[in-house]
Amino acid sequence: MTPPRRQRRTPVPEPPPPEPAEGGREKNPERLYVVAGPGEDGARAAVDLVTLIVARAEPPPSASPEQAALLRLCSAPLSAAELSAYLNLPFSAITVLITELLTAELVQARAPIVRQAVPDRSLLEAVMHGLQRL
Repeated sequence: MTPPRRQRRTPVPEPPPPEPAEGGREKNPERLYVVAGPGEDGARAAVDLVTLIVARAEPPPSASPEQAALLRLCSAPLSAAELSAYLNLPFSAITVLITELLTAELVQARAPIVRQAVPDRSLLEAVMHGLQRL
């Protein structure tokens, strides 16, 4: 029986360059600065991830493409996190856009609907007893 022969390895070709980010655009900080703008005083509205945003008007002709897209999306209440995901922008850029639209009174920010943290104990016991009887 002869030992197996080792085969010489050939160099692996280099992988192709990575594809650009979603939508054919590369993510870069310059674009985010243009979207968010320099900001007059750096003040932002108190918006967190679950704050609901609702449009109060149609996008004006002077609105940037991101502002117009945000206003179109907000015809029904959406959270700031959802807007960030749909527009493919970081949350910090979304808060700047929302702040600008709030000062122009084009959107309204609402607190999320708070539900009771714990349901009524008697209701849970009644459901449990009903399931045990089945």
